[in-house]
Amino acid sequence: MLNKKYDLTVIGGGPAGISCAYNAAKMGLKTLLVEKNNYLGGQITGALVIPMMKSASEDINIDFFNRLIENARQYDAQITYDDGNSGWFNPVMLKIIFEKMLQDTGVEILFETELINANCSDKKIKFINIKSRDLSLQIESKYYVDSTGDSKFCEIAKCNFIDDNGKYQPSSLRFIVSNVNLEKFSTQILKLDTDRNVTTACRIGSEIHLSTAYTFDSNKVWGLSRIFHSAILAKDLEYSDTAYFQTFTIAGMPNSLAFNCPRLQNTSETDIFSYSNSLIRARATILRLHNFMKKYFDGFNNSFVSQIADITGVRVSKRPKTKYIYKLDDIKSGKNFQNIALAADYPIDIHSNKQNSSTLQAVKKYFLPIEALMSADFDNLFVAGRNLGAEFEAQAALRIQKSCLSMGEAVAKYIHKILQEKEL
Repeated sequence: MLNKKYDLTVIGGGPAGISCAYNAAKMGLKTLLVEKNNYLGGQITGALVIPMMKSASEDINIDFFNRLIENARQYDAQITYDDGNSGWFNPVMLKIIFEKMLQDTGVEILFETELINANCSDKKIKFINIKSRDLSLQIESKYYVDSTGDSKFCEIAKCNFIDDNGKYQPSSLRFIVSNVNLEKFSTQILKLDTDRNVTTACRIGSEIHLSTAYTFDSNKVWGLSRIFHSAILAKDLEYSDTAYFQTFTIAGMPNSLAFNCPRLQNTSETDIFSYSNSLIRARATILRLHNFMKKYFDGFNNSFVSQIADITGVRVSKRPKTKYIYKLDDIKSGKNFQNIALAADYPIDIHSNKQNSSTLQAVKKYFLPIEALMSADFDNLFVAGRNLGAEFEAQAALRIQKSCLSMGEAVAKYIHKILQEKEL
């Protein structure tokens, strides 16, 4: 077994892990990024979770976000939407762009490699064992970051976890439809739905970009309700298909739409087959949704499903206890902290498969402390991403990709600061 040493080892190459590794290496730390898939980007590339949701940041730990925009523009893989949101990216090109950015800073990357063991004692991660398709490696690092999303590192290290008392959010299986006549589609939906908080369209350069949505929740008036109700009556859609529907255009993919649906239905922690069966049902739903679009909306006659996400879009997963557990009251009060990791104002966004049970609660600006990213069990282990140390409701506001990028950046800068102080 080979043995390698690093200043920082990051497990998980999603948005938070990429940002963390990039910033650490840029500041001169010898950095390793370990990713179980054969590409970087996690939810944004593998799960097709685009665009990044808009959130105010007060320029706190958004260096990587700004550099990402600069790099993506060079490949026509980014646009700034009409509402000022600059987080509209091309998920396919980001796989390449992320790699280039990390390699330019000197990050070492291991693909198709997983953490298999962590040697722990005296509140320290001493070393870890990772395994690729060909080799096993022993990695000794001064600091470690769990940015796996599902807290795989923390689980292996036997950390203590936050108890959500059975609360959860359903995942989604996203897909892309191409060869859509966006001129016809945008004209139709703008007439059907006059709510510009839901349905919008604009021209950016020579391309039309748009966004629209519908849910089966009856406590809100939806402009597309008549069409969805007609499809259910005609048995072109099942009622569960209409739980959540959202679509966006994609930067650098003319005539294509990314769909934030369908939600996975009826998953169970006690039934080993339930998740697999829900994926099968979700892919069948994608076929129904596409046929529905072709029948009820203009511009889809010659369209086709061009991509189905490789991984599911996960909104919440198990989270370890950290030195500070971020609370819902912290968001509502806008509580300030000494060591701020990020600022945001994205709402408390909780999805549900039950009608009228979802939450989208607007909030004022709030701040996350770095202590919510520091393991309570180990002094040299941090977390970054949707597995931050936060209550369920607070996590529902902080799980978006822009905030995850800031978490990774904050952790890298904090670790760099610690190492500098130790050298003095």
